[in-house]
Amino acid sequence: MKINLSPQRRDEQLFITKTGDILTINGDTYDFNQLPDGATLPKDAVDCKWLVSDVERVDGELVLTLILPHGPNAPESTRFPEPIIDPADGEIRLPDYDKVTNND
Repeated sequence: MKINLSPQRRDEQLFITKTGDILTINGDTYDFNQLPDGATLPKDAVDCKWLVSDVERVDGELVLTLILPHGPNAPESTRFPEPIIDPADGEIRLPDYDKVTNND
């Protein structure tokens, strides 16, 4: 699986878990198990406000792009994120929503 991220300033945060080809995004479940290799599922066929691309299966792997919300002081790694490639099942760790400040 390859999840590309499209950063956007938003107040709502994103939480994703993965089980095989099933993604749970902020509590809503999306099952892509039936998408055959070489097929494309149009973005408009998936009722998900976080999805900003079609969902494709390329060489057996799902490829999609999700909005990555971030706070007003997001670090550069969040504003210019790397794709998430072959994440393990479970919670998917996303780049930091906002800068963490230390009040020493």
